[in-house]
Amino acid sequence: MESTRRTFLTALGSAPMFIPQSAFGANDRISYALIAAGGRGRSVSRTFGKLGAQCAALCDVYEPHLEMAKKDSPDARTYRDFAELLDKEKSLDAVLIASPDHQHFPMLRAALAAKKDAYLEKPLSKSLEESAQMIETVRAHKQVVQIGMQRRSAPAIYKAKKLVDDGVLGRVTLVKPQWHWNIAAKLDNSPLPGQLDWNRFLGSAPKRELEPMRFRRWRYFWDYAGGNMTDQGTHLMDVVQWFMNSGAPKSAVCQGYVAKMEGAEHPDVFSAVYEYDSFMVTWTLDYSNSFQNGWSITFMGDKGTLILDDAGYKIYAEPWKKNAEPVHEEQAPVPVETHVQNFLDCIKSRQDPNCTVEIAAQAVSGPHLANLAMVNGRKMKLDPATYRAS
Repeated sequence: MESTRRTFLTALGSAPMFIPQSAFGANDRISYALIAAGGRGRSVSRTFGKLGAQCAALCDVYEPHLEMAKKDSPDARTYRDFAELLDKEKSLDAVLIASPDHQHFPMLRAALAAKKDAYLEKPLSKSLEESAQMIETVRAHKQVVQIGMQRRSAPAIYKAKKLVDDGVLGRVTLVKPQWHWNIAAKLDNSPLPGQLDWNRFLGSAPKRELEPMRFRRWRYFWDYAGGNMTDQGTHLMDVVQWFMNSGAPKSAVCQGYVAKMEGAEHPDVFSAVYEYDSFMVTWTLDYSNSFQNGWSITFMGDKGTLILDDAGYKIYAEPWKKNAEPVHEEQAPVPVETHVQNFLDCIKSRQDPNCTVEIAAQAVSGPHLANLAMVNGRKMKLDPATYRAS
């Protein structure tokens, strides 16, 4: 894994931009299946195709998703059951899994048993316990597994981390990740158009009658996901811990509430505070306000402040002064292409990719812990060796 990262960083030093290239030649294309063809799955699948991979099969429990995915991959065979796909599609090199969180582990486990490499969308797991199980399962196999946390393959993020490692910020005492979008609204529970295999969607989740909003907005229900806490938080907390060389948090407290997403179980406004050995983190999200729209992470040190966001990064020297110009700045959005390319390259090289299951488990550990703190109404502590909370 370290050799892979060194190669990537060396490439950054010798070229101003990472330009994606096909992992194999035109006559040796990687063949993959898209499992769960919702909006995110179709988007990442198009990136796979752009980089030279061939989608041979599609799987989804919702017929309209398959129909939309077929427009991108008209020759792909279609399935409703991922186990049937893996049983019949013996020649596949890999699978792209973009399912709801509660299906991540079952689908990844099945793919590994079928000896397929896997690109799994984040967050890694639905719980701390699953994280530990998924690490054990992946390491019992020889397949390449990349988790879809694209900041791990973003050249500008690596450059910003090097500046932090070089001491530009001095001692960092507080980090403030945040996500602001004004998108919250009452969940749509009107009838679904098209055919849905509800029982297959549920999988191992508790059985219940169909409520269309549970399918449309599955992320906001405890049966299927960890909400925005783990969805957006796994990206941002990964960067925090990566830059701080810290590992998982020691403890978390959290409060949140449903402001405008009527019908949801997960909050659309929340704040979590994390304890680390030498710094603290305040992670906040508000989906009813667009000030500083999108995501950002502010690292506050005694020599400078780093602000990372979708546009790139800026560093301001201490003492900060109003209208001060940044001492370091780069406009560089986070691309998905470089992360997918890293996975395709690792299929060929058999090296660990940029975002392993261990990295992803550590990234989502804090968000899982904060959810537990919010539900239990108290401070929760984490044993980082076992991923157990108390």
